Amino acid sequence: MNFEKLNGLVPAIIQEPKGGKVLMTGFMNEEALAITRKTGKVTFFSRTRNTLWTKGETSGNFLLVKNIFQDCDDDTLLIYAEPTGPVCHTGSPTCFDQDPGPELAFLGHLQKVIKGRKGQSPETSYTARLFEKGLPRIAQKVGEEAVECVIEAMKGDKGKFKEEAADLLYHLLVLLAEQELEIGEVVKVLEGRHK
Repeated sequence: MNFEKLNGLVPAIIQEPKGGKVLMTGFMNEEALAITRKTGKVTFFSRTRNTLWTKGETSGNFLLVKNIFQDCDDDTLLIYAEPTGPVCHTGSPTCFDQDPGPELAFLGHLQKVIKGRKGQSPETSYTARLFEKGLPRIAQKVGEEAVECVIEAMKGDKGKFKEEAADLLYHLLVLLAEQELEIGEVVKVLEGRHK
């Protein structure tokens, strides 16, 4: 690591290994990095207190290291770590409460799975059967699921509404794949409208 660029420190981004949610950031000097590697618990250098501190040493909410990566310039660290409790001093699971996290990132993963089913055997996959039936059936399913969503919303049953909303999102992703579009393109339209 090149610790000279920032006077002996490098930024460390702490990320959840499974979902990719950014938990927090901090700074490390050489000693903090060595302790982190040795103990398996993320240790930072506090710029305000001018001392080392292990995340969780007072709260008990440690960050257990799973992997450490250096960037291409050797001046930033990405650390995959499992939290043993809330990460933020406010009691939140992350210091970035507005981060959409893995729940929304999963839509991108699901989209790839759906696209991968196009052209596969209809006997092996419901999604492949939808693609085989073509645009009219896929569009019809989106309409059916939208109506079912409205019905459950009007009934006030949030559990069933969530189920129908999930069905609607899934079928909409299938329709987007059929149209050779991606969810990101739709998000860009929404971002363009948000002014």
